Amino acid sequence: MQKILITGITGFVASYFMAYLNEIHGNVKVIGIGREKDFNGNSFNNIAFEYEQADLNNRLRVQDILANHRPDYVLHLASDSSVSYSWKYPIDGFQNNTNIFLNLIESIRILQLNCRILSVGSSEEYGIVDASQLPLNEEAPLNPISPYAVARVSQELLSKVYANGYDLDIVMTRSFNHIGAGQKDNFVISSFAKQVIQKKASVIGEIKTGDLSIIRDFLDVRDVVRAYYILLKEGKKGEIYNICSGKGNKLGTLLEIMCHKQGIEYTSQTSSHNLRPSDNPMIVGDNTKITSQTSWQPIYQLQESIVDILDYWQQKILP
Repeated sequence: MQKILITGITGFVASYFMAYLNEIHGNVKVIGIGREKDFNGNSFNNIAFEYEQADLNNRLRVQDILANHRPDYVLHLASDSSVSYSWKYPIDGFQNNTNIFLNLIESIRILQLNCRILSVGSSEEYGIVDASQLPLNEEAPLNPISPYAVARVSQELLSKVYANGYDLDIVMTRSFNHIGAGQKDNFVISSFAKQVIQKKASVIGEIKTGDLSIIRDFLDVRDVVRAYYILLKEGKKGEIYNICSGKGNKLGTLLEIMCHKQGIEYTSQTSSHNLRPSDNPMIVGDNTKITSQTSWQPIYQLQESIVDILDYWQQKILP
C-alpha cells in the first residue's frame, strides 16, 4: 500500500485531492497533518486515513511523524496562502511559509527517507510583467512583489538546494489562481460569488471589489489536484511546472458573467480594503511544459467552475 503524507489536510485543496484519490484509488493510505485538534478523513471509503495533529514549526514533531509513517510521497499544501494576509502580517506570513517547508525537507534529509516531495509554489513569484512576456513559461524571470511571493520564491530555492545538494526527490510547481466550490471568501472569485448571491437575496446593495482591470489565469481546483497527483507520479526531479489554464480573464468580466447568470444588475464599488499596496496587473501562464512532459491536460471550463461556485454560495445563503 502506497503512503501519501499531506500537510494542510484540513484545507480547500487537500479536500479535493482526497476526493480525487478516493475516485481513482483503492490501495493508498493518506497521513494528513493539520493544526486542528480533530479531523475526520474517514468519509473517503477507498482510502485508509490517519490524522496527525501538529504544528509544522515544531521540527521534532514533524520528524517524529515522518519516522513513524515513512511515506512514499509528500504533498506539501500547508501555507498561509493569502497575499492580503502577507501584507498585513509580513513577518508571520514569511516565517511560517518558509520555516514549515524547511522543517519538512530537513526532517526527510535527516531520516534519509526515500520519498518524492511536491513543493507547491505560486504564480505570484513572477511579479509584475509586461504584456509582451505573456504567457509566462518556467524560464521567465522571477520578480516577487509581496511578502507571500518572496516566501514562495524562498521555498522554491530551498527545494533546488535540497534536490541538487542533498539529492532529495523534489518536484516544484508554480500554481496559478485556482478556484472551486468551498473556497474561502477571502479569495477573489469566491468573494464575488458570495456577494452576487447576497445581492440577489437583497442582503447587500453594492458588490465591493478591488481593481477589476486585473487579469488572472484561473484553473478549476479539480484540474489542479489532478496535476499534483500526476506530478507526484510523472514529474521530473528538480523540475518546475506551471499549473495553469493558459488563458487570461479580467476580473470585471468574470463579475459581470456572475451577475448575468443570477439575473441581477452589474454594479460594484471599489473598496480600499480590497486593494493591495502593490499588485500584478496581469498574470497568464504557459502550461506547455506539464502538458508535453506528463499526461495532464486541463478538463474543466471556467464557466463550469463559476456555476459550481455560485451554486455553493446559493445553498449556503438562500433559503
